[in-house]
Amino acid sequence: MMLMRTDPFREFDRLAQQVLGSTDRPSAMPMDAYRSGDEFLVHFDLPGVDPETIELDVERNVLNVRAERRGPAPEDARTLVAERPTGTFTRQLFLGDTLDTERIDASYESGVLTLRIPVAERAKPRRIQIAGGTPSRKQLAG
Repeated sequence: MMLMRTDPFREFDRLAQQVLGSTDRPSAMPMDAYRSGDEFLVHFDLPGVDPETIELDVERNVLNVRAERRGPAPEDARTLVAERPTGTFTRQLFLGDTLDTERIDASYESGVLTLRIPVAERAKPRRIQIAGGTPSRKQLAG
């Protein structure tokens, strides 16, 4: 038999969450997002998730992420502690019109799902050539 210290309030919160479906725990899919150069990067923490269970889809600039983490113990095991969340996790991101949702690149490594979303060509700053006009006297003398 294993001896474990327990926090009775944590255990109460866990039981309340299971029974009442409470969602005041931190997000099961925390993320970081930032722009670097001409792309937007998003990193989701998904430790212990089988990459085969990760689903990504984009509809009308809404990116949906779905992943599933199963418990490690076999069904006939007697669980002593189960604090790691399991089940299906979802997250939605609303993507601006300045992003090219047709060219999203996704990779999963070391428990982190990384999305690279290019900035759309139409949203990149560009120099506009000025046509016509006569050269000024300064340009002629120079």
